[in-house]
Amino acid sequence: MKLLKSLSVAGAMTALPTLALAQEAAAPGFDEIGPYIMTTLLFLVGGFLVFWMAAGFAMLEAGLVRSKNVTTQLTKNIALFSLAGIMYWLVGFNLMYPGEWIIPGVLGGFSPTVLEPVGLGAADASLDYASVASDFFFQLMFCATTASIVSGTLAERIKLWPFLIFVVVLTGLIYPIEASWQWGGGWLSEMGFSDFAGSTLVHAAGGFAALAGAIILGARIGKYKDGRTIPMPGSNLALATLGTFILWLGWFGFNGGSQLAAGTVGDITDVGRIFANTNMAASAGAVAALLLTQALYKKVDLTMVLNGALAGLVSITAEPLAPSLFESLWIGAVGGVIVVFAVPFLDKLKIDDVVGAIPVHLIAGFWGTMIVAINTQAPLLDEAGEVVVIDGVEQTVGFAAQLVTQFVGFAAIGIFVFVVSAIGFYILKAVMGIRVDEEAEINGLDMSELGMEAYPEFTNG
Repeated sequence: MKLLKSLSVAGAMTALPTLALAQEAAAPGFDEIGPYIMTTLLFLVGGFLVFWMAAGFAMLEAGLVRSKNVTTQLTKNIALFSLAGIMYWLVGFNLMYPGEWIIPGVLGGFSPTVLEPVGLGAADASLDYASVASDFFFQLMFCATTASIVSGTLAERIKLWPFLIFVVVLTGLIYPIEASWQWGGGWLSEMGFSDFAGSTLVHAAGGFAALAGAIILGARIGKYKDGRTIPMPGSNLALATLGTFILWLGWFGFNGGSQLAAGTVGDITDVGRIFANTNMAASAGAVAALLLTQALYKKVDLTMVLNGALAGLVSITAEPLAPSLFESLWIGAVGGVIVVFAVPFLDKLKIDDVVGAIPVHLIAGFWGTMIVAINTQAPLLDEAGEVVVIDGVEQTVGFAAQLVTQFVGFAAIGIFVFVVSAIGFYILKAVMGIRVDEEAEINGLDMSELGMEAYPEFTNG
């Protein structure tokens, strides 16, 4: 009996190494699952940084509108973000990243987003990328950002519910369709258009939608009189400044997460490079606006400085990886200069943009998109779609050709977003009206849209 036990123990001890080896063979090592884990983590961290930009937009807009409209503006911001979350799940994500195209390269399919099952095993995961849940979460934040851009421009005179209906269309259809043309592998991507983190796809698109709305809505009462632009100071520049800093912080996730990979030394080093370039462009944009307003007006204009920083951020977003720190500096500085001249130019056209979103996001977005041609040329492809290689060197499209490609991409997205947005606003105007009446605008939207007169202790002047 003792002998049998001894033999059993010995047999078990002999089998242990074999079992251990089998377990080791079954469990993938970190080299295999590490890139998946790190890229998923990048999307989650980047996503909640971009989420914080929603707070930045809310504070910026609350600070730049007049006191009687602050609560309505805050309501719009939290509502639009929430609606974007639902619409992007319902149709937006799969429309933007289609498994199958209804119209190849132009229009994807319509279906809700489905996440991985609980407790997903490594054998069933797409280890070459990241989890669907993290990718959906990250990309959703970009969708919501596009709607936030529109909110500030149309402040102080648009009705709440027509605006929110437009947000449903923008986040569920307009943004996902145009973004699919590039990031979903659509026709712009095949053409060689380049937009790293969305100077055009997010920022200019939001700017074009805002421009359409501003033209159809018209200016606020009393904004333009006898050929003059009448200043309408915001309620709280401390809030506006806080909002700008929050946006600046969130932009690190916006641009850094758009590296879309963090599983190698090169990828994570590039993320750090993107952070540094993003910060440099914002700094240069703010300083350029600071110096230029002093030179032009003999005084510094804080709102211009805030928008100068944001314009610098938008300018670098189309390509935050390739430039050096010095190149990022002058790219951002030009963005700051653009704002200082574009804001009064819009006023001359009597296009009333309450927070300066059109100069920051549309015009600086154009600059950032076009300057990509200096730092990044797309690979030159042959008729079979393969990269042309001469003497072992991959060939790229020349500067002039890439510049044309960038312009075509910007124009295509701009025309699509502007036209569809204008149609949407015209339909809403005809069906239910989009602008509050004169008395409501004078008294403030907090009273007309939210009934704040019933709660005098919460009114804002």
